[in-house]
Amino acid sequence: MTTPSGVARLLLVCHASTRATARAAFPGDEPLDGNGLRRARATAPRIGPGRAVRGTELRCAQTAEALGLRAVPEPLLADCDYGRWRGMTLAEVEAAEPEGLEAWLTDPAAAPHDGEPITGLVGRVADWLATLGPGRTVAVTHAPVVRAAVVHALGAPARAFWRVDVAPLSLVTLTGRGGRWRLSYPA
Repeated sequence: MTTPSGVARLLLVCHASTRATARAAFPGDEPLDGNGLRRARATAPRIGPGRAVRGTELRCAQTAEALGLRAVPEPLLADCDYGRWRGMTLAEVEAAEPEGLEAWLTDPAAAPHDGEPITGLVGRVADWLATLGPGRTVAVTHAPVVRAAVVHALGAPARAFWRVDVAPLSLVTLTGRGGRWRLSYPA
């Protein structure tokens, strides 16, 4: 697929499933599970050429490799910092810190886990998007990073972050020029 001159075309690929995905847990730096690895290899033909970058975590590196990409690690594509909630399931956090979880899910500037607020994540992803020049880029990253990119591209408020569902191996395409981004279909 050719890209018109001056237009950035970004294919965001959410990493494949991990044990944390299956447990509905706040992830650490875990590997892909067997199903995720198989599904990533099966997805490879849909990816196509382009400059490839990835989040710094093991699950992004393994997904990129399974997709046949030689992706360069990009720190701005790292997962959200979940602070002390890392490794805990959503149910465990809800039982231990119900007010904190409620604040995090309703106030995008809240960071009750002593990690990164959603507003910080959206800002970080917007900063990375601003660095992309013309041409096609494939970015293997995390569901929260993909959500943040979509929220930014649409000019939506950060509280819209929770209204975007991103499953493992989801493909989302954004096209942009001059700092303006559009959600494009098909991926």
